[in-house]
Amino acid sequence: MSQEVKRAGLQNTQSTLRDTTPISTATVLAEQQRALFSRKAGEDPAHEEYLVKTPLPNVPELAFYLEQAGVGLGEEEMHRVFLALKELVDTQPLQRCRFWGKILGSESNYFVAEGEFQEGGGEEDETAEEEARKSEHRVDDLEAVAEHTVNLLQKSADKSMPVVPMEDKGTGANKYTYFVCREPGMPWVRLPSVTPAQIIAARQICKFFTGRLDAPIASSPPFPGNEANYLRAQIARISASTQVSPLGFYQFAEEEGEEDEETPRYSLEENPDFEGIPVSEMAESLSTWVHHVPHILEQ
Repeated sequence: MSQEVKRAGLQNTQSTLRDTTPISTATVLAEQQRALFSRKAGEDPAHEEYLVKTPLPNVPELAFYLEQAGVGLGEEEMHRVFLALKELVDTQPLQRCRFWGKILGSESNYFVAEGEFQEGGGEEDETAEEEARKSEHRVDDLEAVAEHTVNLLQKSADKSMPVVPMEDKGTGANKYTYFVCREPGMPWVRLPSVTPAQIIAARQICKFFTGRLDAPIASSPPFPGNEANYLRAQIARISASTQVSPLGFYQFAEEEGEEDEETPRYSLEENPDFEGIPVSEMAESLSTWVHHVPHILEQ
């Protein structure tokens, strides 16, 4: 006993400080998602029962039907997705918003939301895209002048393929705007509009997503953009190919000023006279299902 006391007096006094325990990724994510469950300043719970109109669908009902089909994300995760969508519509002027799906990545995943802006919404992004489009046109004009000069000098009959212009906002593959986040509670990032060149290249390559929107796409043939553009192109392809509904559930919306029968109509609305189809009949025959989204044409 005395030897241990003497030995302890000769030893250097150790510091009582200890290294801090590293914060795990789950803890950081929980801190970010905690804001989803807290009420924001200025919100009065007494007025929630009077809020009838909302751009969000019935997410719990959607989760129930997804689980019935065997592709659900689970009740807990779907509830966090619902809160994240609610946060999105509170910060963006959307008149319609829905959960599009979840795309897995090698480093992180993408939660995708599909939205449609109100009239006059999203003008900042449209201005930036218009400037980019004008810049592309200026480059195309310079290339056309150079090519015309070369053709005159060489007397060549070869001509390059014309560049297919990008569809306007609210039409075709750019009818809806898409937002992605890595986890519910993390910031939503707005994806850029898709171009025909990106869709053509996306059809010819097969790449895994990393979960980083700024990641480059190394492929052959080369893809015109980064992972954000590649993700947007694949979303457009999936949306145009996989959205089906029971026959008669939708009908064409009547639009004023369009009496030409040869002009294709793409505006749809729910048919109030739809009486439903028995589940057994829909499960046995594919003739009761139709695609209600126009396909992307081959270029």
